[in-house]
Amino acid sequence: MTNDKATPRSASGGENQSGSSEAGRTLLIGILGGLVSAAGYLVYQRLPDEQKERINKQVRATVESRLSEIRQNFNI
Repeated sequence: MTNDKATPRSASGGENQSGSSEAGRTLLIGILGGLVSAAGYLVYQRLPDEQKERINKQVRATVESRLSEIRQNFNI
């Protein structure tokens, strides 16, 4: 017969390793998000003015529609 139970670990050792790996992943995702954001900003800065204005209008319209949807959901 085999023993189906896992070998016992100290509670602090197992939790500490998973916590540090989770923190490492979170940090990596944060750094990648910052890099993507910076790259997007650099691309945006090089756009002609009329394209920037179009993007600003689209973003404003999207934000306004999303806010009205949230207000409607919460009856604000």
